[in-house]
Amino acid sequence: MTPSLKTTVNGIEFDNPFLLGSGPPGTNARVIARSFDLGWGGVVCKTISLDASKAINTAPRYVKVKAREDARIVIGFENIELVSDRPFETWLEEFRQLKKAYPKKVLVASIMEEYRKEAWQRIVREVQETGVDAFELNLSCPHGLPERKMGAAMGEDPSICEEVVGWVKEVARIPVWAKMTPNVGHPVPAARASVRAGADGLSTINTLLSIAGVDLRTLRPMPTVEGWTVPGGYSGAAVRPIALRHVMEIARALPGTSISGMGGIETGFDAAQFLLLGAHTVQVCTGAMLQGYEVIGKLQEELRKVMVDHHIESVRDMVGRSLPYFSTHADLVERQRAAKAARVGAGKDAETWKGEIKRETDSLTND
Repeated sequence: MTPSLKTTVNGIEFDNPFLLGSGPPGTNARVIARSFDLGWGGVVCKTISLDASKAINTAPRYVKVKAREDARIVIGFENIELVSDRPFETWLEEFRQLKKAYPKKVLVASIMEEYRKEAWQRIVREVQETGVDAFELNLSCPHGLPERKMGAAMGEDPSICEEVVGWVKEVARIPVWAKMTPNVGHPVPAARASVRAGADGLSTINTLLSIAGVDLRTLRPMPTVEGWTVPGGYSGAAVRPIALRHVMEIARALPGTSISGMGGIETGFDAAQFLLLGAHTVQVCTGAMLQGYEVIGKLQEELRKVMVDHHIESVRDMVGRSLPYFSTHADLVERQRAAKAARVGAGKDAETWKGEIKRETDSLTND
């Protein structure tokens, strides 16, 4: 059996479920075209807005967070980069060029605007005329321009999510994904509000608001810009457990809603976990920045291995397979009690049972 990685989401056909996520990897037509050539299932461009002149980036704007035991291992990545600073008209022309050159490749436009109906509807109208396949509404960037009520300043408020998605759906003729923020206590209210307003799908998670650390040579927080900084967005392998939880919560609360999952995906094995917890596609950004765009070949190979090992023929058949195995703590206690009784009933005494529990505990500790 050779499993198929092709999948269809919101009527869009993907060669594989791997999208290059919004950020530096999709910063212009040239690198997007290269990604298509390498075999990515789709690309979400770097977030754009109508007035790029307001997006003034600093240097430095990135910090790698490394493992203490091995300074070569990057476990996280903080950035204070804003949306694209390239002119809106340039993006429109590049979208047209890309769709002309790659008509069957999936191009998703990530857009973000101020809290004004006319701004959101204008950007939607003008971008969709270029032929892009879908929109991703950035309601979740955790840093930069909160004074303009952009990004997470919207996404943390379900009522604003519902309002903005509603504005977009009034004029959008292509699928709309709302990108959710993890910087909330519970991910479902904003996700549910977005779907209620008509969102065709959800993307989750964006980066976590963070401080990478303090430079102990200077006692200044990082990334340090003229001695100062701001909290930024944290991504990379370290955020994956949080991202998996958000995908799971949303998938269980909103069955039938398509989810594009992201956050710390560096291997096809990571991607498989997102699919099993309810994602329909996955996005890779920091992983591609650290490993190179060519990583797409390895990602596909590793995902296929999981599918072969478990006799899964299609991506669709993988989606949500692990969701039924989440329960409550009280239920876990009862299940363990029942299992213990069954073992004792099968002839295992209490001491044998204790020995098995100790071995399981020891194995977890050793891992």
